[in-house]
Amino acid sequence: MTPEQRAEKVGTTMFAVDTASKDTMGMELLACGPGRATMRMAVKPLHLNGHQICHGGFIFTLADSTFAFACNSHNRNAVAAGCSIEFLRPAHAGDVLTCEGIEQTLAGRHGIYDMKVSNQRGEVVAMFRGKSAQIPGHVFPEEAPE
Repeated sequence: MTPEQRAEKVGTTMFAVDTASKDTMGMELLACGPGRATMRMAVKPLHLNGHQICHGGFIFTLADSTFAFACNSHNRNAVAAGCSIEFLRPAHAGDVLTCEGIEQTLAGRHGIYDMKVSNQRGEVVAMFRGKSAQIPGHVFPEEAPE
């Protein structure tokens, strides 16, 4: 299995049971490759806060979900050990947010990943950085390479 095939299978396997991202938030997984992932979410009225802009928690969740797919793409279970986000501009009802995540480094059990959340006009809405920690197990069973 190539790294690309492995990452695609991780994405398919995880997304199939990711009730929070898929069903609750209405996110789509657009791509999952080795150390990277792309997700999309349309901003709906239920995502709006008291200022009638997308609540930052929903933008954070889009970035965090993208981070999850990117850091698990090597088929080694990984969870967030820490993360931060910078909100750069508001998102409004009807906006379509796309989050692109990329692995910056993976050393031992820890990785650093950057997520960029943009709207349909290509304007950057938020930047997120996550630190992953690998835990025991795999997303799907896989024979060890010979």
